[in-house]
Amino acid sequence: MDFKQRLDELIAIVIREGASDLHLSLGHHPTLRVASNLTPLVNLPVLTAKDTEGLLFEMLPPEAHKVFQAEKEADFAYATPSGTRFRGNAFYQQGVIGLALRLIPGVIPNIEDLNLPLVLKEIARKEQGFFLLVGPVGQGKSTTLASMINLINQERAEHIITVEDPIEYVYPAGRSIIDQREVHFDTKDFRTALKSLFRQDVNVALIGEMREPETISTAVTAAETGHLIFSTLHTNNAAQTVDRIIDTFPAEQQKQIRVQLAASLIGVFSQRLIPRISGGLIPAYELLLNNSAVGNLIREGRSHEINVVIETSSEDGMIDMNRSLAELVQKGEIASEQAYLHSFNPQGLQRLL
Repeated sequence: MDFKQRLDELIAIVIREGASDLHLSLGHHPTLRVASNLTPLVNLPVLTAKDTEGLLFEMLPPEAHKVFQAEKEADFAYATPSGTRFRGNAFYQQGVIGLALRLIPGVIPNIEDLNLPLVLKEIARKEQGFFLLVGPVGQGKSTTLASMINLINQERAEHIITVEDPIEYVYPAGRSIIDQREVHFDTKDFRTALKSLFRQDVNVALIGEMREPETISTAVTAAETGHLIFSTLHTNNAAQTVDRIIDTFPAEQQKQIRVQLAASLIGVFSQRLIPRISGGLIPAYELLLNNSAVGNLIREGRSHEINVVIETSSEDGMIDMNRSLAELVQKGEIASEQAYLHSFNPQGLQRLL
């Protein structure tokens, strides 16, 4: 098989069918994810072990081959000569290579295009603080962050540094200087890159993911000292996010991190992409904004009460996930079954529908 030709063919199909993901797995036809549904390309042959290996090595740079074979998995970015970009993950399963590829749109959409609340624009316009996007993999966190970073890029002259694994969106020329660093290629790891931030005259930083106490501590400190910091966590909602951050630290450090987080946090935005009745996906979301009440709850270790604050603080700009879901149902955008499936509190949702 000509793996370059087959890869080009698969990429063309992904774009033509409007797919978000491409899965390449032994014993299966190449498979697309379109609007959350998996669709096998039955007109193409079932993949062999040689196929998945050949397609992967067509995308990985040569220096990454040995690293992948040693570590048995790899995150990577792949760009075609025409500029189409994918975020990829390669892994072994039962001794054979498997691949999952996520298409990255060529143009960074804006907040309105993504059907997201306009308050995210006001958050992007802040000069300092710590803002987190949370939710499972594949729910649009990277795209939302990219839209916020690009808004800064369009509106003001800042030095923006992103630390990503891998680099996903590539930002167009704008008013800001944007330096994008890829873990393993441009920097050893997130921790090393963050330690360098303070020496790089940075205004805004995007940290692809916070994975360890030192990374979180550095990010919070940067937010306290006049920087605007964005990052992500694989948590479900705001209350769980606060707990996850605090629990990352040893018991003797938790009081200090609570005080720092209460002072520096701007907010937490959780989103889910839900199948639309008319086709495609639409986001439902929760937004926690830090105020004196929220700050007190964080400092006092009462994060379990944060959900109640969100539910009762819509006048302050906070958004409750159930209300977001209920509005989508009432507007005819999503089915009620989908709303219940994605609700953190189905009983509470029932009272709104």
